[in-house]
Amino acid sequence: MTTDRPTEGLRARKRRETLARITDAGICLFLEKGYQATTLDEIAGAAGISRRTFFHYFKSKDDILLQLQSGMGEMIAEAVRQAPQGVRPLDAVREAVLQICSAIPADEMLALDRLMRSSDAVMARKQASYVEHENTLFEALRERWPEREKESALRLVALLGVGAVRLSTERLHLEDGARSLIDLLREAFETLRAEI
Repeated sequence: MTTDRPTEGLRARKRRETLARITDAGICLFLEKGYQATTLDEIAGAAGISRRTFFHYFKSKDDILLQLQSGMGEMIAEAVRQAPQGVRPLDAVREAVLQICSAIPADEMLALDRLMRSSDAVMARKQASYVEHENTLFEALRERWPEREKESALRLVALLGVGAVRLSTERLHLEDGARSLIDLLREAFETLRAEI
């Protein structure tokens, strides 16, 4: 049986595995000791690598947390590309967001949010990453709905979709996890649907 995807080379697989090991070690230590109290040397030791090797993968420990969010925009965009024919753009974004975010356990999402909020630098970079997610989502929407006259509306859908994620994450924090992120996302998109 032949697949369209090339097989992953040994070097690429080892790099991916090391990246995952560093990320897992960092998150475990952050949860155990706190973000500020965890050192790069501890992360490297727990991952079984040298401090120097750490810098081949990450510039700082901030990047470990941010990596968890960095792929979100592309995952949502890919889900939008796979949306069924005939669906409206906002509904495609809603379903994509719910699909991607439902894969993360609620308690893990709350713990990661708390970790990110423990660093002003991480929070500033997290907020900036939302603009990247909006652009990535907009490009996917334009691929699905290439009509030029829809471009402004699609830009707005991308802004609203990512805005719903931002608002829901903020509510998750303010409510201290009383409701799940998925419930908050559903509510945000229902509010959008009612107002548009």
